[in-house]
This record gives sequence, structure tokens and C-alpha cells, in this order.
Amino acid sequence: MTDAPRDPLAHRLARRTRLARLALWWEAAWPALWPVLGVLGVFLVVALAGLPLVIPAWLHLLLLTGFAGALAWAGMRAAAHLRAPGLPAAERRLERDSGLSHRPIATLADRPTGDDPVALALWAAHRRRAAERLDALRVAPPRPGLPSRDPRALRGGLAVAIVAALVVAGAEAPERLRRALLPAFTGAALPTTPGVRLEAWVTPPAYTGAAPIFLDPAGGAVSVPAGSRLQVAVSGGAGGVPELLREGAASPFRTLDRASFAAEAVLEVGGTLAVRRDGADLARWSLTVRADAPPVAAWDQPPARAQRGLAIRLPWKAEDDWGLATLRVELRLKPRPDAEPVVLDLPLPGGSPRTARGAAQPDLSAHPWAGLEVEARLVARDHAGQEGRSEGAFLELPERSFTHPVSQALIALRRSLSVDPSARDAARRELDRIAGAPEAFEHDTGTFLSLRSARHRLTRDRRATAVPEVQEILWDIAVALEEGRTDRTARALAQAREQLREALEEQRRTPEQERTQEQRAELDRRIQELREAIRRHLEALAERLQRENAEALPYDPQQRLMDQRELNRRTQRMQDAARQGRTEDAERELAELEEMLRALEEGRNMRAEDRQRQQQRQRGQQQMGAVQDMVRRQAEMLDRGHQRAEQAERERQQQRRQPLSRTFPPPPPQAEPPPNPERQAQSQQDARVQRALRRALGELMQQFGDLTGDVPPQLGEADRAMRDGAEALAEGRDARDPQQRAIRALTEGGRQMAQQMQRQFGQGQPGEDEGEGEGEGEGMAGGEQGGEGQDQAQEQGQGRDPLGRRTREATGGQDNGSDTRVPDEAELLKTRRIQEELRRRGAERERPPAELDYIDRLLRRF
Repeated sequence: MTDAPRDPLAHRLARRTRLARLALWWEAAWPALWPVLGVLGVFLVVALAGLPLVIPAWLHLLLLTGFAGALAWAGMRAAAHLRAPGLPAAERRLERDSGLSHRPIATLADRPTGDDPVALALWAAHRRRAAERLDALRVAPPRPGLPSRDPRALRGGLAVAIVAALVVAGAEAPERLRRALLPAFTGAALPTTPGVRLEAWVTPPAYTGAAPIFLDPAGGAVSVPAGSRLQVAVSGGAGGVPELLREGAASPFRTLDRASFAAEAVLEVGGTLAVRRDGADLARWSLTVRADAPPVAAWDQPPARAQRGLAIRLPWKAEDDWGLATLRVELRLKPRPDAEPVVLDLPLPGGSPRTARGAAQPDLSAHPWAGLEVEARLVARDHAGQEGRSEGAFLELPERSFTHPVSQALIALRRSLSVDPSARDAARRELDRIAGAPEAFEHDTGTFLSLRSARHRLTRDRRATAVPEVQEILWDIAVALEEGRTDRTARALAQAREQLREALEEQRRTPEQERTQEQRAELDRRIQELREAIRRHLEALAERLQRENAEALPYDPQQRLMDQRELNRRTQRMQDAARQGRTEDAERELAELEEMLRALEEGRNMRAEDRQRQQQRQRGQQQMGAVQDMVRRQAEMLDRGHQRAEQAERERQQQRRQPLSRTFPPPPPQAEPPPNPERQAQSQQDARVQRALRRALGELMQQFGDLTGDVPPQLGEADRAMRDGAEALAEGRDARDPQQRAIRALTEGGRQMAQQMQRQFGQGQPGEDEGEGEGEGEGMAGGEQGGEGQDQAQEQGQGRDPLGRRTREATGGQDNGSDTRVPDEAELLKTRRIQEELRRRGAERERPPAELDYIDRLLRRF
């Protein structure tokens, strides 16, 4: 009896009972909820139809109050009729729907009152018959009986009205519902008439470069830049002239025709913006006007002198909300802040970037403020005309170095006039002193006249611009004295050639019958000036070559270098052609003359470049020798580290072999022996040496970068390894691993330095690299020479054995009489590979000491 409720019949009965309860609840709930749903349906139809949008606000509020009251009354009635049906009612509903009589469901729950076996058997048979009848249980669909309460089927009409209202409202349905619920806080309106069309857009100012912003007729929040222009157009519908409301002030639209209107306004402040017609809002927006923020300019890094040259490095960064228009830097003289600043325009990336950064490197070594401290300040400007300034940064402008004594005095005088322009008397006395000693500037008449002209300007000219003009004269004199006579005559020659070319062009444009005697005389004078300028320039070149212990200026027919007779012949032919009106022939003679002068100048420049390249190669050889010295000293420190580690290992092994003491209790075991003061002192000494080597490597990297413009990355790795080694030695730890990395990186860096020197400056001449850097550095300087050719390899290898060592017969130059066989290119490459392999193995300090000593002896010998 106790297991009866758990059989399948009990489960099926429980499930059917729950369905019967749901049917009973729906039959009671639907008639009770229908009034509530009816009130909500009517409200939806009214809201979607747009009725709240066309009635006054007070009537709208009254309408909402009525709907709210009706909804509350219907809800209270529904709550009174909504009751959850009980279990007996559900069972009766189930028996009735299944057509069962005599309540068989209750029979299953009944119990007999007596213990008579006959009665119990009879009761059990009765239960089985009842259970068999329950196999056909079913639940009929609920029948709320709503048609009897709504005989006219108003519910169907309400559903059709809701669907029609949704179709009419379309995409405006959500906004209409919102407006219907919030009469007092409406943010936008819709056209009261289907034929009304409203268009509104905002055109941002031109400085923003932004596209127009179209406003949604349904309203909403919009953010626009300050100074934007609003344009609204209303067309269609019947009614009066619309009005544009801004912060309570109304302005009528401009009438375009009978049914079209337009309005414009400049937006400077935010607030509520509305379009009203006949007392009803057609649209309403909440505007936020963003004021244009001034640009921001700042130094990305402190301004300083550039790493190379006489330029200053100005790292900058700037940003603006709508884009940068210009960026400049203002330099003010610190000793004289009231002076007119020097303004330098800094280029910006293409377009009008909102964020930009860069680094300018202007050269102000020729400015009168060179050598003085200035305050630099960035000034960024946007398209609206607003400016943003950075903080001031002080730096000293680099100045050109002069060696001529008169040039040094003139530059110092020029600098003093920048600090105090009113000190004209002191400057005039200094000019008198310099002009009174013409032997200091080689009695040059042009220099003397320029000095007297500068003095006269300081004395007579009281204009504010006189001092800068005098400073310009002093600079020209100092540069001319520093550069020497050759450069002065070269500039005079270029000026004479340009003047003659202009005179020939003027004669060519003038017809022959209109040429005057004055034009012909002017052309003859220009030709004579060119002849004199060429003569002076050739004399200056000869003097310079003589000072430099070079050979005299030759006449080379292959290069068409000229002498005085060649000069006279060509200028005479040019003069004859000009007098006879043959302008084309004169121009051809001038072109050939210029070609000869160009060949002469190129030959001189090539010799100067060769000397400069030779000096750079020598500097590179010295730097690579310094790298080899660093490798050697680093290897010595690594050997000392190995010795300290081996000594500590022997002490630990000796401590482990000592017999245990018989005293009780025994002493606690020690994992490590106590630190040795002597080894600690050696480690600290090596740490100081390691830091000194690292500083020397940093200076070497900077010098090599100044020489070649690039530093091998392996030298940077060596610097980091040296830093790790110094820290390990200072803390008493094992530094062998970073030291080995430093040796390998230095070796590889030296090899790349040699290759870079070979690519940039070429191979040195035989005997050129003798002396310093001859040993290990020489092997590195060779680099790889694949592709150079057999002739170059033979020329390079003369005077050396296959391992690159100089033979005893070699004296530094070519020695064709030596019996040593000249190695070819393959042997040279093989020699360098052997040397590189020896250095690589020597850097691996974990090798046996005997092998390392042998490698060191080989490297020292070769």
C-alpha cells in the first residue's frame, strides 16, 4: 500500500492533475485580465496614432491620468478574481473531462476501516477496477467563456486597431510611445501632418575638417564643435511659419515659398534646440557645444646639441583636438630677453595631424647668437588661430670653431654685440685695433676695407638694423680668413662667371641692330674680370699646394687643365666672338672654360678626399686595436675568475675530507666555506676594472659612431655583458658567463667594425697601416674581401706571408725583389678564417689551460 503512489499510475495522475489546475486557472484569469488588457490596448492605439502629440500638455496629462485610473480599477478587479484552484477542484475537473463517475481518484486515496480479510479483499478488487478506469484520463482545453461576456467581439476589433496603428507609426513607434508616456519631458516631436518634412544638419567650422552632422528628426542628443552652423528646412503640410527656439528665444524661419521654410544659426553655446509650428514641436534636440581647445606643445626630450655636427636637436611633440596648423620654435637670448626672438618653423606631417612628434636639427652656428645661451619654447597653432606654448628649455647654441687669430677676435666681437648692441664704442675701438695690425690678416686689402666699412657703420649708422648688418660683415670676414685665399678666390670666380653669363644672355636677347656701345663695353669688362678672377684663383691654388708640400700645378692635356697661355687664348676668342656679335660662340667658349675649371676643382677635391679617407682609416685602425686590447684584458679577468673558482672548489673539497670532531655535540655542517678576504679583494678590484672597461667601450662606440655613422650591435651586447659581469663581481658572485659573452661579442663586433671600415673607406695603401694596430687589429681590419678581384688581393698581400705577417724583406712599400710568394685572395681569406677561429676558441675559457695558453701564443705571434 505504501508503494502505490510511486507506480506509473500515480505519476500520470499527478501530471494530469497539474494540467487540470492550469486549465482552471486560465478559465478564471482570462476573463479577469481582459479589462486590463483592453485598457492597455486602447492606450497603444491612441499613442501610436499620435493623439498625445497634437493635444495640449494639460489635456495629455489628463488623458494619461484617466488611462492610469482605468488600469488601476481593472487591475484591482482582476486581483480579486484571481485565485489558484485547489487540488480537489482539479481532480473533479479531471474526472469530469474524462467522463468518470463515482470519483475513482478519491477511491485510490481511501482506506478500509476494519481488518476483516474478506472486506480487505473486496476493497482491493474495488481499487483495481478504479485504477483501470483511470487509464483513460484526459484534460479538456480551457473554456473561459469570454464570448458570453463580449458578444460583439470588441477584442478582435482592438487587435486589428493595434496592428493598424503599428503599421501607421512604422519606425516612429518607439518614439511615439515614449512621447505618449512623458508629456512633461518630451525631447522631440514628430511632424503633426504626414506631409510635413523636416531636415536639419550642422556644418562644423572649416578648421575642424569634419563632415556635416545630420540631425535625426526624432530628436536626441547631439555634440557639435563651437562655431558650427545649423541649417533647418521645413517643407509641406499646412500651417503657419515655423519658429526656431534656442534657450527660450524664438526666431521665425525664412519663407522660401508657400510651403517651404529655412532657418540658419551659429552655435556658440549648448542647450535645447526646438522647431515649433502652430504651438506644437516638430523636433527637439539637446545640443552640447564643444569649445575648441588650444593646441598642446611639449618637449619630447630636453633640447641639446646634436651628436654630430654643429646642429641642435629639438625633439618635440604636439597635439590638438581638430588638427595642428603650424609649429614653430622661438629662441630668446637669455642675457637679453627683450630681444626679438629667432623663429624657426618646424615641418609637420602631411595634412593636419591631431597628434605628431618629431625632432628638428637646425644649424645655427652662423647666427650671431652662436655660443650664447638661449631659451627655446615651442609654439603650436591650430586652424582656429589658437596657440599653445611649451615650457622653456635653456641650451647653448653651438658655434663654429675658428683657428685664425683675427677670426677669433671678430667672432668674439660679434658675440659681444649680440649681448649688448649699445656697446658700439668698444666695438669700434676693437675694429681699429684689428685694422691697425694688417700683418695679422696678411695685408689683404679686401679684409682691411671690410673692417673699415664695419667701423664706419657703427659710427655713422644709428638704425636698429645697423648692428646686425655689421655682425654679418664680421662673420663674412672671419669665414674668409678661416677658409683661406683659395675659397675667397673661388667665390670671386663663381661670381665673375655668373655676371658674364648674365651679360651674354642680355646681349643674346637684344637684336644686333639695337645693341649699344655701352653693352659691348660692359661685356668686355665682364670678360676681363673673369680672366683676372681665374688668374687669381690659379695663383691661390698654387700657393695652397706649395704650403701642403704638393707638386706644382701641372698642365695635363688629358684633363684639359689650363695655364696662362690657354687662359689668354680662350678669353681672347670669347672677347672676339662677343665683339662680332657671335653670342653662341662666346657662350660655347664660356662653357668649355667652366668645364676646365670644374675638372681642376674635382682633381683638387679628390686629393683632399683621399687625405681625409686615409686619416679616417687610421682612426679606425686605432679603434679596432683598442677593441683587441679590451678582448685581451677581458680574457685576463676571466682567467683570474677561473683561478678564484678553482681555489674555492679546492677549499670545499678539503673541508669535506676533514674528519669529524669527536666532541659532543658536533658542530653544525657548513654548506659553504667562509668567504676569503683576499678573493673578495680581488673580485672587487676586477669589478672596478670591469667598470673601467665598460666606460672605455662606451667612449669607443661613440667615436666609431662619429666616424662611420653606425655602431655594430655586438658592441652593445658586449656593453650589457660587461654590466652584468661588473654587478656579479661587485656582489661576489661568479662572473665567468657574462665575461665569456663579453669576449665573444667584442670579437664579433671587431670583425664587423673591420667589414664596415672596408665598405666605407676602402682598402688602405700598402705600407699605410704600419705602426699602431699592426698586430691583432690589423687582422681585423682586413675584413672580408670577396668580390675585390685577384689584382687587388695581390696588391694588398705584397710584403706579407700567407698568415698576413710582414716579411723581413718588406719595408712598408712594394718589394718586388722579395722571394716571398704573394698570397692570392683565397689564401688571404683562409688566413682570416684561421685567425677568427683562434679568437673564437680563445674566448671559450672552459677549455683546458694548456690549450688556451697555446691559442694565446698563436694569436700573439700572428
